Amino acid sequence: MTQHSDLLVLGTGNAGMAAAGVAQRAGKSVTLVESGDVGGTCAIRGCVPKKVLVAAAANLDAIARASDHAISVGEVTLDWPALIKRERTFVEGVPDMFRSSITNRGMTLVSGKAVFTGPNAVSVDGETYTADKIVIATGSKPAQLPIEGWALTATSDDLLTLENLPEEVVFVGGGVIALEFAHVMVRAGAKVTILEAAPRVLPRLDPDMVDTLVEYTRSLGVAIHTGVSVKAIREDGARRAVEVVLEGETLSLSADLVVNGAGRRPAVEDLDLQAGDIRSDRGHIEVDVNLRSLSNPSVYVAGDALAASPQLSPVASYEGRIAGENAINDARESPDYSSIPSAVYTVPAIASVGLDEAGAEAAGLEPVVKVNDMRDWRSAKTYAEQVAFAKVLIDPETDRILGAHLAGHGAEEVIHLFTLAMKTQLTASELATMTYAYPTFSSDLKFLV
Repeated sequence: MTQHSDLLVLGTGNAGMAAAGVAQRAGKSVTLVESGDVGGTCAIRGCVPKKVLVAAAANLDAIARASDHAISVGEVTLDWPALIKRERTFVEGVPDMFRSSITNRGMTLVSGKAVFTGPNAVSVDGETYTADKIVIATGSKPAQLPIEGWALTATSDDLLTLENLPEEVVFVGGGVIALEFAHVMVRAGAKVTILEAAPRVLPRLDPDMVDTLVEYTRSLGVAIHTGVSVKAIREDGARRAVEVVLEGETLSLSADLVVNGAGRRPAVEDLDLQAGDIRSDRGHIEVDVNLRSLSNPSVYVAGDALAASPQLSPVASYEGRIAGENAINDARESPDYSSIPSAVYTVPAIASVGLDEAGAEAAGLEPVVKVNDMRDWRSAKTYAEQVAFAKVLIDPETDRILGAHLAGHGAEEVIHLFTLAMKTQLTASELATMTYAYPTFSSDLKFLV
């Protein structure tokens, strides 16, 4: 039997729920298909539970620097199993909550793996579901590298359920996952090594900001090696042996746990896109500026299933809403990523919005670049900050902010002031002449522009 809906959404994460919500509010019939836990990566296996671990690391960091504030503390220990148990409470009941939200709003939820059988049809466990429009919001999955023994690596999902802290951990890949978990695990007492094939970790972010973070991360005891070729991962009793080529020398590194730190890729390979007349290139669905499939006008794509846009949960919600509007209301809205903030939740965090210097050059711009190391500023010294860096790019012709890149100094919060300025086209001069609550990290903004 075939079941038909106005909109069929594949995935129940941020992107899928946003697209479905648009259609539901418009009075359309909606069917959502989910192959895993209802609610998606962010709420269950990503942003939310991970921040519980980051919060613990932040508290350990504060305790470690207590003497700077004339506070004496005794021996500090972290109960890792108890921390993981606490973190898991943040995801308990989340799938049921999302499931109830879907059904209470009159939408249909189907559990199972969707496979396209035609341009407007998918099969789920032998049942056929058709729709006028389809939104692919299947999220992402850990990247797979062509390295011998790669199956021996753990994923970020595994780290969130890791009941015992390993003594030695090796991350293969220096992406966001590797840096964030490294800051948690080294403070918890593990020996951490990061191996990155590229010349630097976090290669898509401003290099000066990243260098500031790397210097501090190394001071915590994390070993970071770049330009590394990982040849194989092998079992070594209960441990793992990682064969690498570093600076021309072949070495074998031993660890209790080897973690996939190579990032994530769109989870679309199992959809049989060809059967749906959906053109793709190595798993990357080809879409136009309106998130519409270039080959199948009935299909839209949003969230991590897109290859080019930032893999961030707020971006997924943003794209999901646009895909829903375009699919249901025949709108022609396009996402604007020019003022989307992002943060890497190390301790301290780094955050960015807009262009870096390479991006400005590629756009034919010659910005004024203002760089500040704020560690000697009164605000930073008050909190004994060890990382306080800012780089701001300003258009000399319009005086508008083109980009901002922050490390420490409340970066994950202060970045939103730059985002707001860019979104509303406030000038650097206007930011500098605003009155701020003082003393705050935000009040330093007037000296950064």
